[in-house]
Amino acid sequence: MLAGCEQDGYVAKKHVVHKKLISTKKAVVKYVVVHDTICIAAVGDIMLGSSYPDISKLPPDSAKGSFMPAVKYFEGADVVFGNLEGTLLDTGMPAARKKKLDSAYLFRMPTQYGKVLKDAGFNLLSLANNHITDFDKNGYESTVKTLDAYGINYAGLDIYPHTVFTRNGIKYGFCAFAPNAHTLPLLDLNIAGHIIHDLKQQCDILIVSFHGGAEGASYEHVPFKMESYLNAKRGDVHVFAHAAIDSGADIVLGNGPHVSRAMEKYKGRLIAYSLGNFCTYKSVSVIGVCGMAPLLKVYLNKKGEFISGNIISFRQTHARGLMLDTLNGAVKRIQLLTEIDFPESGLSIDDDGSINVVD
Repeated sequence: MLAGCEQDGYVAKKHVVHKKLISTKKAVVKYVVVHDTICIAAVGDIMLGSSYPDISKLPPDSAKGSFMPAVKYFEGADVVFGNLEGTLLDTGMPAARKKKLDSAYLFRMPTQYGKVLKDAGFNLLSLANNHITDFDKNGYESTVKTLDAYGINYAGLDIYPHTVFTRNGIKYGFCAFAPNAHTLPLLDLNIAGHIIHDLKQQCDILIVSFHGGAEGASYEHVPFKMESYLNAKRGDVHVFAHAAIDSGADIVLGNGPHVSRAMEKYKGRLIAYSLGNFCTYKSVSVIGVCGMAPLLKVYLNKKGEFISGNIISFRQTHARGLMLDTLNGAVKRIQLLTEIDFPESGLSIDDDGSINVVD
């Protein structure tokens, strides 16, 4: 499976929306965050370079500075989440089926990069994606062993489907889904619903992640139908996200398209349909909208209901890596996509990135 946005000179296509935009102004309810709220910081795809086929695709500082501009924004969060787009493995050959592909992106990060993730503040990662099996069983077994060694929670593989952990007196559950081999099945809503429902019985707050939707700059919009990419089904992410909340999810965090997508409040819960790329050293295109890297901070009450949030805009370039974007590109893009795709989203996204409930 290709990994990144491949249209370097992308010009946004006109998107036809068959929904009526309602211009009636609604009251925006602003909340003050108090101590009994829960804070979740979430980003999209993480891939800190690859040692395959050689070390030329590894960052010169052994990835130590990868998250430096973002670390202070993770502070204070109970959960810091991202999608680990690849394996933590020191040596080994690719899975035979992937090595035979005419064009394959294969991600093998050194296991020492587990410390980079830990030091940045990550304590929860999704492994449900199309790159966790790049190096077959050796790859994902080394990945989970490394994350265990650094005390980072994870889930999404069929043999590691979910996790439950406690932070500051709150018990969290987490599961992740994808349309790929050895991951929890995104395409089977019945199985997904049972997994989510059963896990909710074991925790206070249930976080659900999915890796789905077509990839690239042409796929910023939620299409409200089954998506395909390279002749493979990639899920109806709108139906999945709603079904996840119906089954007990308190927040749904999407990734997979390598671009940001809209947000929506459904039954009092927040859905982020894609958080795009965040920290992806080379091999993944960061041209145009693919280089926008949002950091989402969300505040929930102890029932899991959305209170408020904030988007902090970053950008990536291959030359300079992750940088704070003072022009707020990611905020403006998610704001626009939300207004177009979900005119009744139940959210107000301000120019400064603050997200509030529309009553």
